[in-house]
Amino acid sequence: MSKKENRAIALESIGCKLNQAETETLARQFAEAGYRLVSPSEKADVYILNTCTVTHVADRKCRQWLRRAHGLNPDAKLVVTGCYAERSAQELAQIGGVSLVVGNEQKSELLELLGESGNLAGAQGDQDAALRTRSFIKIQDGCNNFCAYCIVPLVRGREKSVPAGQIVAEVKKRVAEGYKEVVLTGTEMGAYSHDGVDLKGLLERVLTETDVTRLRLSSLQPQEITPEFIELWWDERLCRHFHLSLQSGSDAVLSRMKRRYSVADYERAVALICEAMPEAAITTDIIVSFPGETEAEFQESYDFCRRMGFARIHVFTFSPRPGTEAARMRPQVSAKVKKQRSQQMLALAEESARNFYNKFLGRTMAVLWEKQSDGIWSGHTDNYIKVYTRSSEDLTNKLKPVKLVEVRGDGVWGEKC
Repeated sequence: MSKKENRAIALESIGCKLNQAETETLARQFAEAGYRLVSPSEKADVYILNTCTVTHVADRKCRQWLRRAHGLNPDAKLVVTGCYAERSAQELAQIGGVSLVVGNEQKSELLELLGESGNLAGAQGDQDAALRTRSFIKIQDGCNNFCAYCIVPLVRGREKSVPAGQIVAEVKKRVAEGYKEVVLTGTEMGAYSHDGVDLKGLLERVLTETDVTRLRLSSLQPQEITPEFIELWWDERLCRHFHLSLQSGSDAVLSRMKRRYSVADYERAVALICEAMPEAAITTDIIVSFPGETEAEFQESYDFCRRMGFARIHVFTFSPRPGTEAARMRPQVSAKVKKQRSQQMLALAEESARNFYNKFLGRTMAVLWEKQSDGIWSGHTDNYIKVYTRSSEDLTNKLKPVKLVEVRGDGVWGEKC
């Protein structure tokens, strides 16, 4: 292909919202440099995958994606970056079609690396292809906690925060581009600290200095929820959605995991949120079958999750990660028990979500509409209820009210007002 021809690039992110933020930044860089961005399901000249390695399932998804991309265009360049690339570059380099593996430290330099390697040739591109209704902005990276099960500190490094002024400028840019919602994300958001500005101070600056319509936070720890922090939500632009990682509802398991809170601490954080915002969505992560987890400890965790009434529970079956303390712990729970417990917790997750959605049936709520398929539009309320409706109107990036009438699948069906 001539260097003057427009090269098609597809980018995909697997894993956390931090990965999504980084992939969005890469998409912007390539679009601004003149490259044509296409969907990962389309034929492209270059496929770039930002990987996750928090579980063996995430690893498998990454490998499957790369093989599928190679099948779409065997002549395409496959580029791999992210946490899996940081952990096991050699393993990924052996997958058919992979021509470049780049760790997290060099991720931001991909454009230059590909240009230098002769893999790409610039042409006039369409930056709009890089943009979405919701924009993710990284405010922090890395983690100092070293929980027993977690590989993230090994592949992301120690905590580092982005200057507050830079974040404010990024939010202003997104607002100018027409985004209605911005999601602030990081590995350990509550650890945000730069030049004396903590997370509360950062949020105050963003709310004061920008006209963002909706501001959402990706994830927090329960010990970071204080009355002073919750007071910020008097500004209705802050979405009433708190993702608080639990991991286990058993104090004994939390201790073995080296988490820095107790079940009572978590419950106090939830109570603080619910007292200030009864309609807030509280979502969480749960690990089932952590090494040594007894039936009684699993039941404690299950009962606690039921009592909390989570809007959504992300269930992870424990997966030993190389180099972590938990990978060496004994006894490991059997595969049969893991499957049973996972199915039980997943069933509770579905029940909890339905119960949360049912509270809002008959209500009219504002929905930020994001995309459509065959005339069915989907979007989210500020408290993260996924809503569907049918419309011939182009609702992309529009914030419009809808009456919630019926729980359907992973969300709620709405009727336009």
